[in-house]
Amino acid sequence: MEVTREEPSELSSKSQENVEEDPVALRHELLLREIEAIDEYWGPTLRTIYDGDEHGKFMERLDTRIRNHDRDIERMCNHHYQGFIDSIRELLQVRSQAHKLKTEVVRIDEEAQESAKQLLAKSEEMIKTRKVQSNISAAVDALTLCLPVLTTYSKLQSQMKDKRYYPALKTLEQLEHTYLPRVASYRFAQQMRDNIPRVREDIKQASMSDIKDFLEAIRWVSTRIGQVAMKRAALQYNMDPKLAVTRNERHATLPPNPFTGETYEAQAEAQSDEEEELCAQDLIDFTPVYRCLHIYTVLGARDQFETYYREQRREQARLALQPPTNMHENLEGYRQYLYGVLGFFVIEDHVLNIGNGLVTRSYLGEVWEMASGKVVNNIRNHSSYCTDTYLMLNIKNLIMLFAHTLQNYGYTVTPLHELLLEVKDHYNEVLMQKWVQVFRDIFEKDNYHPVQVETPEEFSRITEIFPYRDRNLEQAQFPKRFPFSMMVPKVFQEVKVYISACLEFSEDLNLSQTEKEDMVRKSTNLLLTRTLSGCLATLIKRPGLRLLQLIQITINTLHLEHANVLLEHYVAKLTGIEDSSKPGLGRLQGKAMFKDIRGEAEEQIYIALRLKIDEFLDLASYDWMLAEPRGMSSSYVLDLIAFLTSTFTAFTNLPVRVAQTACMSACQYVAKCLMAMLLSEDVKQMSLAALEQVNLDVIQCEQFAATEPVEGFEEGALLMCFADLRQLLDLFMTEDWSTYFHDYGSENSKYLRVSPHNAIIVVEKLREGEKRGMFSILKRSDKKKLLETVLKQLKQLTQHQHAS
Repeated sequence: MEVTREEPSELSSKSQENVEEDPVALRHELLLREIEAIDEYWGPTLRTIYDGDEHGKFMERLDTRIRNHDRDIERMCNHHYQGFIDSIRELLQVRSQAHKLKTEVVRIDEEAQESAKQLLAKSEEMIKTRKVQSNISAAVDALTLCLPVLTTYSKLQSQMKDKRYYPALKTLEQLEHTYLPRVASYRFAQQMRDNIPRVREDIKQASMSDIKDFLEAIRWVSTRIGQVAMKRAALQYNMDPKLAVTRNERHATLPPNPFTGETYEAQAEAQSDEEEELCAQDLIDFTPVYRCLHIYTVLGARDQFETYYREQRREQARLALQPPTNMHENLEGYRQYLYGVLGFFVIEDHVLNIGNGLVTRSYLGEVWEMASGKVVNNIRNHSSYCTDTYLMLNIKNLIMLFAHTLQNYGYTVTPLHELLLEVKDHYNEVLMQKWVQVFRDIFEKDNYHPVQVETPEEFSRITEIFPYRDRNLEQAQFPKRFPFSMMVPKVFQEVKVYISACLEFSEDLNLSQTEKEDMVRKSTNLLLTRTLSGCLATLIKRPGLRLLQLIQITINTLHLEHANVLLEHYVAKLTGIEDSSKPGLGRLQGKAMFKDIRGEAEEQIYIALRLKIDEFLDLASYDWMLAEPRGMSSSYVLDLIAFLTSTFTAFTNLPVRVAQTACMSACQYVAKCLMAMLLSEDVKQMSLAALEQVNLDVIQCEQFAATEPVEGFEEGALLMCFADLRQLLDLFMTEDWSTYFHDYGSENSKYLRVSPHNAIIVVEKLREGEKRGMFSILKRSDKKKLLETVLKQLKQLTQHQHAS
C-alpha cells in the first residue's frame, strides 16, 4: 500500500510535464485531483492507471465491463419492463407531487435560509462572543494573578502619598517577596522589581525628612512643654503656679502648635481645667520618631538613625543652653531659658521611656551632665549682674521649681542646689548693699538727740519696735526720754527685716533648722561686722559731726550692743530653734563689733573734745607784757569751763569709764595746752603780771577739776592733771628757788614736776621782759640779778643732768 502511494507520486512527477503541454490532460489531471480529494482509495488507483502504460488496457476492460453491465441492465429492464412502466406512471404522478413538494421545499428552504441568516448571524456573534469570553477568561486569569500585585503596588503608592512610610515598607516587602515572583514573566513585574531599591531609598529619605521636620518643630514647642511641666511640678510641691506663667502669656499671640495646628490660646481655653494633666505627648506627635526608627530598623540602618538623632538633639541642646543676652534684666528671661532647657529634657525622657532604645539612660545622663554645668554657669553669670532682691527671690524660686521638675523625671539636680547656695551668697551681698543705703538714710535723717515721747502710745510704739526695759523710765512721768536716739530702734528694726529677708531665701532649700540658723547667723554677722560697722565707721568720721552727736552715737552703739541678745533670740525664733544656748550654735558677733565701733567713737569723742578745746584756746590772747593782772580768769577759760561742764553732763548715759577718760583727757589736754603757751617759742618775753594772769586761769581750771564733773574719780585725780603747771607757777610766784634747788632730785621735793629745762625757758622769757623795764614797778632792784643767778644754777642742773 505504501508502494502504491509512492508510485503515483513518481508518476505524478512524470505526468506533470504532459499536463503542462496538453489541455485535455490538464482537465484529466484536475479530475483526478478532485477524485483524490473525495476518495482516498480510488483516487490513488486512478492516478496510478492514468499515469501508467496500461491506460488503454484499462479503458478496454472498462468498456467491456460497461457493456456487461448494459446487458445486465437490459435484461433486468426487460424483466421489469411492466414494473418500469408502472413506475414511470407513478413517477409521472409523483412528478406533480414532486413539483408541489419542490415548491414547498423551495418555500421551506427560503424560510430556512431566512431563518438561517439570523442563526448564522447569532452563530457568528456567538463565535465572537466565545472568543471574547475566552479572552476575558484568559484576561481574568491573568488579572487574577496580577491584581494582588497591582493592588499592593497601588496600596504602596497610597501609603507613600499619605506618608505612612512604615506600612509602605511592609507593603514593599510583601510585594517583593510574595506577589512579584508570581508574575515574574510580565514585563511590568521586572520594572517594579527594578524600582524597589529606589522606593526604599525614597521611603528612607522621606522618613528622614519627617524626622527633620519633627526636630525643627520641637524646638518651638519645647518651651511650652517646659512651662507645662513646671506648672505641674508647682502644683505638686505646693509652689506658686504663677512662677510658670509668662508675663505676656495672656496678651501676646503665640504661634500655633506645629504638630496639632492649634493656637496655644485655644488649647488653654480647651484645657484650662485639665492643664495639670498635660504631658509631652499631649503637645507633640512623636509618630515621626517611632516611624523613622522602625523604618531604619527594618532597613538595617538603626545605628545610623540613632547617631543622627542624638547628634541633632545634642546640637539642639547646645542651642537651648545659650541664654538670652538680656536674661539678667527680668524674670521673663530666666523663665524662657529654663522652659527651653526643661522642655528639651522632658522630651528626651519621653523618648527614653517609649523610644525602644533610641535614647539610653547613659546617653541622657551624659547630655544632662554637660547641660547642667552650662545652666549653672549661665545662671551664675547672669544673676551676678542682678541687684534687685525681689528678682533674686523669684530667680531662686524658679530654680527650685526647675530642680523639682527635673528631679521628677529622674535627673540629678545636685549642681542646681549648689548653685542656689551661690545665688544665696550673692543675694546676701545684694541685701547688704541695699542695707548700706538703708543705714545711711537712717544716719542721715537722725537728729542724734534722745527720743522724747509725750504719750503712752508713743512710748508703746517705741518699745514695740525696740524692746527697751528700764524701770525708772517706765515709772517716770511724761514726757519721757529714752537714752538713745531714733537711730537705735530703726537700726534694730532694719536688722530684723534683713534677717527675715535672708531666711526667706533659705526657705525650701532642703536645709535643716540648724543649717538655716547657721546660714542666717553668718549673713547677719556679715551685715553687722561689715555693712553696719562700715556705715558706723563712716558716720563717726564724717566731717562736721558735733561732739554731742558723737556722744549720742556712742550711747546708741551701747544700746545696740545690748540688743545683740535680742537679735539672737529673734534668729532662733525664726529658725525654729528656741534654745539658742545649745553648744555648737553660732553667736552673733554684734557685741564685739559694737565695742570696736564704740571704741572708735570714743576716740573720735576725745579728738572732737580736744578740737573743741582748741577752738576755745585759740581765743586766748594773752598780753605777755601785761603790767597788772586783771584779777579774774580770762573769758575764754570761763567759756571753756562752761562748755566742759555741759558736755560732761551729757556723758551721764555713757559708761563711766568713757566719761572718766574723756574728762581726764580734757583736763590733761587743757593743762598741756596752757603749758605749751608758756613755753612756746613764739613768746620771746614775758612779764610777771602775765604769769600771774595765767595763774588765775589755771586756778579756774583747778576749781573745775575739784568739782569732779564726772563721778567716780579718786579725790584729787583730776587736779593732778594741772600739777605740772601748778608747781611751775607756784615756783615763780613765790620765788622759792632755794627750796627748789635744795630738794631737786628728791622724791619729796615740793617742785618735783618742774624740770630745769622748762624753768630755764620761763626765766629767759622773764629776763627778756625785764629788759624793757617791766620790773621797775615792783620796786625790786635785785630782780634782774636774781633771775641771772637762777638761770645760771638751772643751767648747771641741766648740764649735770645730761652728764649723769
